Amino acid sequence: MSHHRTSRCVAAAATALAVAALAACSVPEPEAEAAAAPGVTDTTVTVGTHQPLTGPAAAGYSSISAATKAYFDYVNDKGGINGRTIEYVVKDDGYNPATTQTVVRELVQEDEVFAVLNGLGTPTHSSVLDFLHQNEVPDLFVASGSTGWNEPETYPNTFAFNADYVTEGAALGQYAADELTGKAACVLGQDDDFGTEFLEGVELALGADGLTDVQTYSVSNQDVTAQIGAMKAAGCEVVMLATVNGFTALAIGTAAQLGWFPRWLSSSSGGDYPTLVGFLGEENGPKLLQGFVSTNYLPMADDEWVELFRQINDDHNGGAPFDGNTIYGMSVGYLFAEALAMAGEDPTRESLVEAIESGKLVGNGVVPLAFGPDDHAAFRGVGITMVNEGVQDFVGTTYSVDAETVEAVEPQPVPLENEGVPAP
Repeated sequence: MSHHRTSRCVAAAATALAVAALAACSVPEPEAEAAAAPGVTDTTVTVGTHQPLTGPAAAGYSSISAATKAYFDYVNDKGGINGRTIEYVVKDDGYNPATTQTVVRELVQEDEVFAVLNGLGTPTHSSVLDFLHQNEVPDLFVASGSTGWNEPETYPNTFAFNADYVTEGAALGQYAADELTGKAACVLGQDDDFGTEFLEGVELALGADGLTDVQTYSVSNQDVTAQIGAMKAAGCEVVMLATVNGFTALAIGTAAQLGWFPRWLSSSSGGDYPTLVGFLGEENGPKLLQGFVSTNYLPMADDEWVELFRQINDDHNGGAPFDGNTIYGMSVGYLFAEALAMAGEDPTRESLVEAIESGKLVGNGVVPLAFGPDDHAAFRGVGITMVNEGVQDFVGTTYSVDAETVEAVEPQPVPLENEGVPAP
């Protein structure tokens, strides 16, 4: 904050004491430069995140932040953004909301981060939403499909990254209506906002009476035999999944044990082919996943972005297993770097938020970003993917979703430019 020293001393005495007093008085100073934003120095920008490096969600998501950091290291090797390198402080919250609150307070109050980036999980991040708002910390690109990150009037500094669960459910429901016409459609969903919002989207496409059966499960119970048996008995031919990867594999594996093989359509949260094969096994996984349908909004398969990210993974991430989480983490890093470049040579938290709300960010997705002053959702549409002979890729069908309609649109993939480093 700038300060003006405006007080003046007025004296007329000619004594030594008066002269000494005059010498000690303040004189008008030129306006001081504005203090740097928290987390910003002449050479660095520090951002932080909370991630499940341990705990129940670690197996599915712990690799994301390492991929983001690898992308930042790549950018830093090329000179950073506006001459500043990006430092990424990653705190393990074990997917426990109480721990999330502790580590996010550390990030803000001790590490003094410029922004919190890609905090993962609906229950975990919800626990720090008000704290970040009260401290006016940019809360960027939350790693969850909840619609709760798109409330700009209440949380003006919070922005989503994932396509939300309503969008994914609506797209899969519409795909079932368009491509699997007449088949009995059902939903298996997590018993929380994930499952509820996904079902809302499916019903947007199929209608409230368009489903044969709906089953829910709790993540605390690793047995879905009852739910799978109920859907089999109901005659379900298409099952849409609001599941994370572990429960997607559990559902498909349980159904196979029961001799039941419906068509599986999954949210992107539980639709990463390499991860699913890891759960199901190299021998049976590819067979059980043939024809598996999911959604995505980021590059995949034979794509120039994927080629770049593979190289970054080899050079800066120790050649870690490359999967959808790798692409996701690096895509988050790219979008932040793009926002930072647009925030100006001397970025502030305000200019960073303004850059995102400007509507000028492009990202690297297959559908345009939706960000604006009144919309803090990232993606309002998704592409449909399918597994064929061990390869998961887009099938060319893409849907755009709003509050009332689901519409087939042409994909608009973003070309790679400037070696994947955003230009100021």
